[in-house]
Amino acid sequence: MDYIVRASAAGGQVRAFAATTRNLAEKARSLHDTSPVATAALGRLLTAGAMMGVMMKGDRDVLTIQIKGDGPLHGITVTADSRGRVKGFADNPEVLIHANAKGKLDVGGAVGRGYLTVIRDLGLKEPYSGQVELQTGEIGDDLTYYFAVSEQVPSSVGLGVLMEKNNTVKQAGGFIVQLMPGTEEEVIEKLEKNLAGITSVTEMLEAGDTPERILERLLGNMELELLDTVPAEFCCSCSRDRMARALISIGAKELQNMINDGEPVELKCHFCNSAYTFTTEELKEMLAVAR
Repeated sequence: MDYIVRASAAGGQVRAFAATTRNLAEKARSLHDTSPVATAALGRLLTAGAMMGVMMKGDRDVLTIQIKGDGPLHGITVTADSRGRVKGFADNPEVLIHANAKGKLDVGGAVGRGYLTVIRDLGLKEPYSGQVELQTGEIGDDLTYYFAVSEQVPSSVGLGVLMEKNNTVKQAGGFIVQLMPGTEEEVIEKLEKNLAGITSVTEMLEAGDTPERILERLLGNMELELLDTVPAEFCCSCSRDRMARALISIGAKELQNMINDGEPVELKCHFCNSAYTFTTEELKEMLAVAR
């Protein structure tokens, strides 16, 4: 089962999240038929989105993370809620690219240079939005930079997706560790030492580490307190009704053009690839509403 563990350490000076997300990354891969490097990129951002989503408090709060780059992947979009539900897609899911110098999937090369944008819709008049330039395109580094620059929260973000030989997802997960304002120097030094001593996220997961064990490695000598566990899943909220509303919103003129074509219209959800077909009769009913 995929889940996120929320924790604090050093008497509340540090907050942390760790997640295992193999199932949701694999569901995204199968829905979008992504190539290995696109699976790794999308899986990493979905993992980060799930953890960042549970940082929000309200049931209706929505987080969107967008990466736009000049690499062959073009971009990735992920949205999450505060209950560990996440969905996302890559603009070019079939991208193929050579391994990097270390023989690993070259996510940074697939993403390229560009921007990372985080939008939090907390039900206020204006959503909160922050944007930073991509640092490496590897996603974990870029989010670490985003937290420091855009939210002024010193953070360490680790993300990983490991593929099987048959290109399904073998392991996926990650962690986010953040320093609260006024953290003591001694705590910072201890955390930096702990972070320097850990291997990659995928190596820890392959060694059988759970999110709890990852947090133990990161913060075990710093009065670690595990607070709660949130299930995580790939979950899309699209429906026939929503798609119908989207069609109505394009206006009477466009709907009339579709009716004139005399063909059924198929709409596909970006996030989960579900297809919805509307007959010309249904389009006529929508036209009456649109007018």
